[in-house]
Amino acid sequence: MIDALFGSKTRVKLLHLFLNNPGKSFYVREITRLIDEQINSVRRELANMMNVGIVSSETTDNKLYYEVNQRYEHYVPLRAIFADQHVEAVAPAGQVLNWQDALKQLPGVRLVLTSGVFVKGSTTAVDILIVGETPAIKLKKIMKDIEKSEGRDLNYSVLSYDEFYYRLSVRDKFITEILNGKYSVLVDADNMLRSQK
Repeated sequence: MIDALFGSKTRVKLLHLFLNNPGKSFYVREITRLIDEQINSVRRELANMMNVGIVSSETTDNKLYYEVNQRYEHYVPLRAIFADQHVEAVAPAGQVLNWQDALKQLPGVRLVLTSGVFVKGSTTAVDILIVGETPAIKLKKIMKDIEKSEGRDLNYSVLSYDEFYYRLSVRDKFITEILNGKYSVLVDADNMLRSQK
């Protein structure tokens, strides 16, 4: 049934392979062995998938490697369809898992912005920007939980308040790119961004 919906048995097998192995690259002959399909059919479908943007490629050691594009707009729903294991965040009994609240309650946090994969139309590579003196161990755990619940790797950056304020004042390219694009504010304890508009 899924073959009919997606138009090709090879495409379905490729989606299944890539979406169950995010972050892992495969070369063409390896893919043909893993999904047991003809090389021409695999190449044709890989070209189609690259045109759509669900797959990206990179050449290493004279071999062309393919992997799922975790930043693809429909990555999460496709992963929900094709992943072998159900991707779901599980909270301890009596607690509601909400990573936005976890970031807001992080000690020392003064500013949290989401962009990238979290904001439709955002073109920045940074998904979460955190400003403040936060405990590194707690932050790493929260970020791992977020990546697990999202089913993808995320790009995040942590800056001290002084570094952020300096970069903001000199119109640093990194900060300017985020602020000139689409983003969402989770925390702005000092109203830093209100004064910028």
